[in-house]
Amino acid sequence: MRRFLVSLVSVLVITVLLGSVSFAQAPVQLPRKETLYIAGMQWGPPTTFNPMAPSPAWPTNRGQHYLIYETLFVYNLLTGKLDPLIGESFNWSVYTLTVKLRKGAKWQDGTPLTAKDVVYSLQLGKKYSLYFSSFWDFVTDVKAKDDLTVVITLNKDKPLKKRVEVFLGQIFIVPQHIWSKIDTGQKALLEYTNLEPVGSGPYKLLSYSPEQIVLQRDDNYWGIPYYGKPAPKYIVHPIFKSNDAGNLAFERGDVDFSQQFCPEIWKMWEVKKLPVGTWYKKEPYHIPASIPSLYINLHKKPLNNPLVRRALAYAINYPKIAETAMSRYSPPAKSSLIIPVGVPEKKYFSQEDVDKYGWKYDPAKAIEILEKQLKAKKGPDGIYVLPDGTRLGPFTAICPYGWTDWMTSLEVVAESARAVGIDVRTEYPDAPVWTDRRNTGNFDLLMNTPAGGYTPAHPWLRFFEVMESKGVPPIGQVAYWNFNRYSNKKASSLLDAAAKITDEKKLYTIYRELDRIFMKDIPIIPLEYRPWHFYEYNETYWTGFPNEDNPTASPLHTAQGIRIFYLIKPKD
Repeated sequence: MRRFLVSLVSVLVITVLLGSVSFAQAPVQLPRKETLYIAGMQWGPPTTFNPMAPSPAWPTNRGQHYLIYETLFVYNLLTGKLDPLIGESFNWSVYTLTVKLRKGAKWQDGTPLTAKDVVYSLQLGKKYSLYFSSFWDFVTDVKAKDDLTVVITLNKDKPLKKRVEVFLGQIFIVPQHIWSKIDTGQKALLEYTNLEPVGSGPYKLLSYSPEQIVLQRDDNYWGIPYYGKPAPKYIVHPIFKSNDAGNLAFERGDVDFSQQFCPEIWKMWEVKKLPVGTWYKKEPYHIPASIPSLYINLHKKPLNNPLVRRALAYAINYPKIAETAMSRYSPPAKSSLIIPVGVPEKKYFSQEDVDKYGWKYDPAKAIEILEKQLKAKKGPDGIYVLPDGTRLGPFTAICPYGWTDWMTSLEVVAESARAVGIDVRTEYPDAPVWTDRRNTGNFDLLMNTPAGGYTPAHPWLRFFEVMESKGVPPIGQVAYWNFNRYSNKKASSLLDAAAKITDEKKLYTIYRELDRIFMKDIPIIPLEYRPWHFYEYNETYWTGFPNEDNPTASPLHTAQGIRIFYLIKPKD
């Protein structure tokens, strides 16, 4: 039986479809003081709640709220460390990682959650091609020592401890007693819609429709003795068609907690005097935690020429992107894969290297590269042509339609490029089309965010996703990182070295060298610093949201940020 929810404001009519007969129950009112409305995590009608599927609905998608399915640990953006969830602790002994589980963990149907469930979940990535299958590039074995102990054996040829630790906070654990019944092949596993999911988290799926998804608190949640009980009895995620619609609902107080790009949000409290807040009261308002960037097709002439890429990098107006596209939520981006402000990784940043090897907004320098180094000449249309007759464009830059901040960023890129004589145009396909073109390498220029904001290994994982070529299939096949198929053997060896050591001085040296290689080859161009999640709250109905003055939980909608649901209180 599938359950669908139709909503008119706060009145919910639950329609149950049984065979070809449909009927409606009496309207059900969700108490506003028990219901938290959130936005920005689901775009489009939900079709599956299978966390192993390519695009599951909120909250079962990777990098979203861990409310139904949970991971072993959760990343804390404020400390840069992994906090306990299902897992209580983890310890390394040479090539062995031992994970201890919380006592009393259980599934929402009452079945105990044991080490066997963890082993089963991890082995799914070995058995099938899933989002975390690369885990098995670094691991040779996973065993249950007892009900509360999981022993993971590292691959001695790839002893990348940091990479394995990342997976501890990324892989959803699923119940073996349920999933083993549908685990009959890759196709069956991925097409399982899982419309009545049974997880280990504090909320259950109550109902869903093309308009919204509704969760109900599980008052028998195993984690209550450890973490307490979440405050909202219900969590509703309306499904908006655009940022504008969601932001309007947020401003009105119809949404309490949002993860959407909202331009000039400070005006809501400075001008309109609304009970709205972000993590910081002043610029940049949010904690920078990721670097949305321009991926360049390195295998398409003339973009395969590093000098063409460098000219483009100098041409882009980064201050304008920060002011318009990012609405002052980001300082102008620097030519580094390391975020220089706000987060723990900033200790690895080198301004000296940026000044010596990098770039900045300098149209005159871009023209100098084009004319003096590339010997290009302007055509009658103002676009440069290389000596061999190759015209610098048109190159199409793409991002998903409706992602207004990214769309504005690409408009600045195109405008900046054309101003110096490089023909860049924009295109905004639907998100699934963009995803396919990204993964298969079918693009000229593409905006995408390499890893960051949710992993204790960054900037390592960001360097890995941009510069590691091992395990990446050729263009035309689906890749999960390094979408433009950059290759540099020196970078690969440095990544291997960085993943094996913990000495901060050695790490600083390695990251500086990786960054220099990056700035020399320019596989991607950082455009802006974005919070991993836009952290925005409206205290019309709920209060107690963490912020810089009350940093009791990470400013995330995932990971350690799930503590937010335990900290807020209904407003009197």
